[in-house]
Amino acid sequence: MNKLIHYRNKCIGCGICYELQPELWRMSKKDGKATLINAIEKKNVFILKISAEEVDKSLVTAQMCPVTIIQLN
Repeated sequence: MNKLIHYRNKCIGCGICYELQPELWRMSKKDGKATLINAIEKKNVFILKISAEEVDKSLVTAQMCPVTIIQLN
């Protein structure tokens, strides 16, 4: 299973991840940053296991992030 990795502390809140994959992302009303829904936090890094069907779309989302803080592993 693949993992989507988000370095949230470096997020600038542009919202492209939410626009491309609203089923996996939401924008925080508290600080304006993106939040990876149901992700597990480990040392300020958020990790979410994703299905094979979500990989292609997640790869595009990661590539569109202007600060390159989304990775697929």
